[in-house]
Amino acid sequence: MKKVLIAEDSSVIQNLTKKILQFQNYEIESVKNGLEVMKYLETKTADVILLDINMPVMNGIDCVKQIRNLEDKTKANVPIIAISGNAANYTVDYLLAVGFNEYLPKPINFDTLVETVKKYTN
Repeated sequence: MKKVLIAEDSSVIQNLTKKILQFQNYEIESVKNGLEVMKYLETKTADVILLDINMPVMNGIDCVKQIRNLEDKTKANVPIIAISGNAANYTVDYLLAVGFNEYLPKPINFDTLVETVKKYTN
């Protein structure tokens, strides 16, 4: 079973996303900020990470940069999908340049979410 790590500070979005992906037979882990993502990756792996850009403690931009610099190349190269309701501050090109593989705007289109996760886990 493929594992998806959801990093999202909104419980509502986290729970909706979790339910949609569990229905697609993914194993889901979830955290509330980028620091928790880094702690998670110290001991575990994920097949894909859904990473909110605007989170407290450590945002998605800082987090993706840290992940891409990990010594463990498997973890450093994990597919990371940016999710944000306020990406007006960032262009898709910028998000790809800092290390995201893909960008999904909020409100999340769940068909697109499932397609995107499948693309990176097949």
